[in-house]
Amino acid sequence: MLRVLLVAALPGAALAGPAFIPGEIPDHVYDGGWEHFVGGGVAVFDCSGDGLPEIFAAGGENPAALFLNASEAPGGALRFVASDLAPIDHVVGAYPLDIDSDGRLDLAVLRVGPNLLLKGGPDCAFTDATADWGLATDDRWTTAFSATWEPGQDWPTLAFGNYVDRNDPEGPFEACDVNQLYRPGPEGYGAAKLLDPGFCPLSILFADWRRRGRADLWLSNDRHYYVRGGYEQMYRPDEDRFLGEADGWDKVSIWGMGIAARDLNADGRPEVMLTSMGDQLLRFATETGYRTAGYETGATAHRPYDDSDGRPSTGWHAAFGDVDNDGHEDIFIAKGNVDQMPDLAFHDPNNLLMGQADGSFVEAGGEAGIGTKNRSRGAALADLNGDGLLDLVVMNRRAPMELWQNATGDTGHWVAVDPRQTGANSQAVGAWVELRAGAFSEVQERTVGGGHAGGSAVPMHFGLGAEAAPEVRVVWPDGSATDWQAVPLDAATVITRDE
Repeated sequence: MLRVLLVAALPGAALAGPAFIPGEIPDHVYDGGWEHFVGGGVAVFDCSGDGLPEIFAAGGENPAALFLNASEAPGGALRFVASDLAPIDHVVGAYPLDIDSDGRLDLAVLRVGPNLLLKGGPDCAFTDATADWGLATDDRWTTAFSATWEPGQDWPTLAFGNYVDRNDPEGPFEACDVNQLYRPGPEGYGAAKLLDPGFCPLSILFADWRRRGRADLWLSNDRHYYVRGGYEQMYRPDEDRFLGEADGWDKVSIWGMGIAARDLNADGRPEVMLTSMGDQLLRFATETGYRTAGYETGATAHRPYDDSDGRPSTGWHAAFGDVDNDGHEDIFIAKGNVDQMPDLAFHDPNNLLMGQADGSFVEAGGEAGIGTKNRSRGAALADLNGDGLLDLVVMNRRAPMELWQNATGDTGHWVAVDPRQTGANSQAVGAWVELRAGAFSEVQERTVGGGHAGGSAVPMHFGLGAEAAPEVRVVWPDGSATDWQAVPLDAATVITRDE
């Protein structure tokens, strides 16, 4: 296993501050009643085959939308146009993954009502494959999703996180629904295994949190509805149990909204960013469990930074990414009041926490131009025009979706790596990409899930700062690894297994 270096050891001078400018996209609004106070996710993935990602956007009571990328690459102005996607209503969010391993990305669509599995076809055409793939759906309120390939399986294990049981006459408080785990069988998915108790998850993520070669499922749960008795959960599929205190799992209770994971501190295990009402929790992996970073880290983002509203913030989607390619991971957090909660900030600008050489973070959302005060929900941080800079799309509730082009100057070098496999699990979900360049090294895991109601399937992005001789190694999901190999600087590289 590659041992990453401390971030503080990175060479190179600090780069200019981040800057974003608006891109062009048709108006789209996530709207609806109380069942759509949460959700509003976006899925970012390339369904046209031109190397530029498209955007699938939830609509709530409005129809969901698929926007096709019409930007001129590399580095052209961001421009998206509407597709002729058939109307789908009551969509909370969506996640892209290649479910049937045919080389085209499909969509797991989360709804208030029966969920859908859409099979991807040529030219961004999608067909409903829910019944063909044997997914037994029912009338739940699904707000979270994640997937992993368990050893020996050709199809992914799918996890759906369900929020409040809308049919419980004693609800909505303390009426959290059960969650569902679907494992593939000889004739499709069949009946779900119920993960009970459920504590109203708004984000779940399969990841190899302990670097043991198997993914566990983190469930981030909303205390607003479980009220008491609930906590953040970790489910271990191969042992069919939730972890407890004997495993080093502490029972943290928060208003959990979103999850993001990235290894930040040289121990080879991913840290986790948990969004919430009030403090956002950056938690560092330890030998036995997790510890929460202190206020001095600069990552709590607990109140609006522009002093326009002194009440606590409400965080939703979180995403790691190196916005200025200086070799330090940054964090984007979408913010916004649930609706009219009087004890929480109404004017709550989105955060852009810029990573520093000492491992701390400094707020730059206002400076960067993305600190809008809509009720933001889902988001994605991804290179949308092939120039090596991470752009931003933000979904808002009852306000138009935002598209932001990264126009930061004096950025560092970068590399993007896209691991692929022939046969099952074409996107190599569960693989680790290790990168080294001079004194710099970093490790990232390819996962499906997390965020808030949406995720991305794009090449894995690494900012390098001033380093200019990158090499990568891929540790495949079964634990085998490639040799170290040089990859082009300031370019995206596909690494296909057995080639």
